[in-house]
Formats: sequence, structure tokens, C-alpha cells
Amino acid sequence: MFVVGLTGGIGSGKSAVADCFLALGITVVNADTASRKVVEKGMPALDAIAGHFGEDILQADGTLDRAALRRRVFTDPSEKAWLESLLHPLIGQWIQEQLASAEGPYVILESPLLLETGQHKLADRVLVVDVPESVQLERAMARDDTTEEQIRAIMAAQLSREDRLAGADDIIDNSGPKEELHDKVKVLHDAYLKMAQMSL
Repeated sequence: MFVVGLTGGIGSGKSAVADCFLALGITVVNADTASRKVVEKGMPALDAIAGHFGEDILQADGTLDRAALRRRVFTDPSEKAWLESLLHPLIGQWIQEQLASAEGPYVILESPLLLETGQHKLADRVLVVDVPESVQLERAMARDDTTEEQIRAIMAAQLSREDRLAGADDIIDNSGPKEELHDKVKVLHDAYLKMAQMSL
């Protein structure tokens, strides 16, 4: 199966691009979904997280308090490294299973950390959704109702814009109006259909 890795910094509009591919009938495997699935109640990873960080990392119903966990790992690089060493292999396994069972001419792997985690090695092409950092800040703050400081911390934990663009095979500039996005995705869709056909 021909795989297109889709990534972009926070607030870049990567999900909007994924929705455009979905509308064209393309399967989208989402790494964020994987990161939620592997820490669901009853999963071994959740027990390991509670054992490491303490029971106060869980909500009253026994599910993960993602906001509390985020606060703990964003301020402590060693805790972030511990969490990543636990979750990344599990997330990778879930993604590979989903890619293997996907149907259609090609499949999209949507991941905010595609290049940081080595997930780009699962892809035949890397598509980066790009906007200026000022636009990232503005959109992410409006969408998540969070402070500039929190968004900047997340941006700092992600690849720099330059490094992300350097890892791209294809780039969508999403700084314009939303209406332009579908047309830009359609052009890439047609190109990916040809590439997928040639890779058979």
C-alpha cells in the first residue's frame, strides 16, 4: 500500500487537510487516535503510567487525565523521555496494523510528530502543511483556548518549521482561506493516485 505521511506544526491545519483527503474517499490513519487507543482504560500502558506518575494522573472514572499528564511531561524532559519510550513502540505497532488493513488506492498517515518519531519511515511520501509561526499561534490559541505560552511550549517541543520543511516531499501552504484548501489537496490527490499506481 502506498502511504503518504501527513504532518504539520500545531495550528497548521493538518486535520483540515486530512478531512479533504477523507472527502475524496482516502483512508486516514491518525497517530493521535493511536496515542489515545494505547492508553485506554484496561490497556497495559495505562497501568504503567499510573504506576510511574501515581494514581492522581487518572480521572475519577479511571481513565487517563491527559491534561495532567501533559503538564507533567512538558516541564520535565526526563519524564517526557520515559513516556515516549513506553508509548512510541505501542503507537507504532497500532499504526502499522491500521496501515496494513487500509483499503483504497493509497492511505494517509496523519501524525503531528511524523518526522520526530521516525514514523516517516512508514511513508512513501511526506506531505507537510505549512503556515507562518504567527498563524500557528493565532489559530492554535483560538482553537484550544490556551495561552500563548502553552502553545509556544508545544511548538518548541516540535520540529522547527525549517527542519519540517526540509523533510517534506510535498508542501501545502495553508495560510490562505479555507476554500483554497480543497483544490490544493485535489491536485496532490491526483498526483498520489498516479504514484500509487506506478508503485504497484
